[in-house]
Amino acid sequence: MGEQPDSELSTPVRSRRELPIVQLLPNLVTVAAICAGLTAIRFAAGGNFTVAVQLVLVAAVLDGLDGSLARLLKSASALGAELDSLADFLNFGIAPALLMYFWAFQDMRNLGWIAVVIYALCCVMRLARFNVGTKAEATAKPARHFEGVPSPAGALLVMLPLFINRAFPALGDFPDLLIGLYMLVVGLLMIGRLPTLSLKSLTIKRENVRYLYVGFVCFLAALISYPWTTLMTLDLLYLGSLLWAWRQTRKAAPVQG
Repeated sequence: MGEQPDSELSTPVRSRRELPIVQLLPNLVTVAAICAGLTAIRFAAGGNFTVAVQLVLVAAVLDGLDGSLARLLKSASALGAELDSLADFLNFGIAPALLMYFWAFQDMRNLGWIAVVIYALCCVMRLARFNVGTKAEATAKPARHFEGVPSPAGALLVMLPLFINRAFPALGDFPDLLIGLYMLVVGLLMIGRLPTLSLKSLTIKRENVRYLYVGFVCFLAALISYPWTTLMTLDLLYLGSLLWAWRQTRKAAPVQG
């Protein structure tokens, strides 16, 4: 009986039931994001809104990492896609809505709850529409614009009254009714057809990359040193971009005559 080649003896045969742990990293990141969102709800219910907002931001960062990891490791799967969508609904639909409910609607619980429910429903409808569009255009070139405000941006926008209140406490509290109406507006922006910019479509000249690095460092420094003012400014800039997109859409619309 002849001897087997050394290459056959040294190469382990992987069972079909075995899976490399590294392939599970994207899903583990998604699970971590879910844990962050759930814990944000816990801290918001306890009145610690600073930590709750921080955890929502952590969930947003992890949401951006899991897809990139899946593409990098070539481990994208149907399970991971569904898990990511459910995590988005929890982290950007449920967690920020409940955070605002515990913070703002102590004197208007019933009407406040209606605003929370409508916002959350708009978020899940936005995610469902995105999932359907992604499956239908799996082979198409990535779009330069989204239709409607993405759910992570919606989560940051809906917390704008909290950011303003913490950045400028001298202004006092906003009326509960005004906050409820604002939440409804953000929900409608998510399910609307207004074109919003996709970060994936942005490009930069190579000679300007160093300025981008410096700007990013400045942003992180501002976020650490002046978190509420920085988050408020970020929201206001994004609202400005929505207004600009709306005006561009109006200009591009054919004139009825």
